[in-house]
Amino acid sequence: MKTTGRSAKLAVSSDGAGIVGQAGGVLLTQTLRATGLDQALSAGLERWRKPRATHDPGKVVADLAVMLALGGDCLSDIAVLRAEPELFGPVASDPTVSRLVTTLAQAGPQALRAIGKARAAARARAWDLAGEHAPGTGGDLIPVDLDATIVLAHSEKQHAAPTWKRTFGFHPMTAFIDHGPGGTGEAAALVLRPGNAGSNTAADHITAGRLALNQIPTRLHKQVIIRTDSGGGTHEFLDWATARRVKYSIGFNLTDDICAAILALPEHIWQCAYDADRRPRPGAWVAELTGMLDLTGWPKGMRVIVRRERPHPGAQLRFTDIDGHRFTCFVTGTRHGQLADLELRHRRRARCEDRIRCAKDTGLRNLPLHSAAANQVWLELVALATDLTAWAQMLAFTDHPARL
Repeated sequence: MKTTGRSAKLAVSSDGAGIVGQAGGVLLTQTLRATGLDQALSAGLERWRKPRATHDPGKVVADLAVMLALGGDCLSDIAVLRAEPELFGPVASDPTVSRLVTTLAQAGPQALRAIGKARAAARARAWDLAGEHAPGTGGDLIPVDLDATIVLAHSEKQHAAPTWKRTFGFHPMTAFIDHGPGGTGEAAALVLRPGNAGSNTAADHITAGRLALNQIPTRLHKQVIIRTDSGGGTHEFLDWATARRVKYSIGFNLTDDICAAILALPEHIWQCAYDADRRPRPGAWVAELTGMLDLTGWPKGMRVIVRRERPHPGAQLRFTDIDGHRFTCFVTGTRHGQLADLELRHRRRARCEDRIRCAKDTGLRNLPLHSAAANQVWLELVALATDLTAWAQMLAFTDHPARL
């Protein structure tokens, strides 16, 4: 019986006679082995391996993830790996790959749970190997940033619909585990949604939050803080986060009551805000509004914090820019800490935009399949690819600019 595994020993050289393309894939395949993701996928997807099949479904899925991490954007791009058998081992043909994706799509949630379970096990292993460089080390918070993004579709596909940006496509909800300023981030969840899905749909935020928590070791859940923009500022989502005892920092819309409270604040209440380097920022201030609002029906202990700043020169003012200042609000259940620190912590959720940009360079920019179930499998492959990239950087480039 022929093995379908990768070669056990590889030598990397820049001046040898047998130079190969995509040699950077070595780091990804080594990360697969080190984290145990290859074995976890093989075990989890074994039930979908047909009798007398040559290729292991787990390896096919792992190969697709490596292909996406190397820049592929459709299933047939796996040919890049097939062209280098010495580097990646035997790679399935295009028809075999297509049949497997169809099979997993037909299996639906069962297949998605199997892949998710394999990812969670590999994530726990990767964080153990990373030691002090892993998220949550030393009791630090583990930020999980939720945000939705538009993915365009250029043909009719299931659940593709007009979007709020007057385009056509999908509006998936994403959840990324933030590695902080010194790293990238891990895709904890990518949830497919129609293009006309709302930005503040509580059920979708809860689904993404639940899937993200499933990807983090249970012992670390008490260190998780979920951050979203004002789309997550709903009763249902905040009640869910509170019931799960998850810390939160969530954007909040400016209501009439909040605007009235802002105008009633004495000038001496405002405190100087911080910039990205935690230094006082001229022209920006923060204050707390909790005691000035009727928060009946909202979670107990919820605090409302507002930021005031002068718009930059040339900025177009909005109708919510009171007295020539721009105001933004967020809510949190954190009881202690300076207001400026809490506001800076919330503002750092903007790194999620960069995580989404990187994911779009790793397969998220295009959902190439027709059915919604198949495209959800594609999103799982994108999540695997972004995880592999993040883990490789976390394990191999702890103090190197390549990690940024």
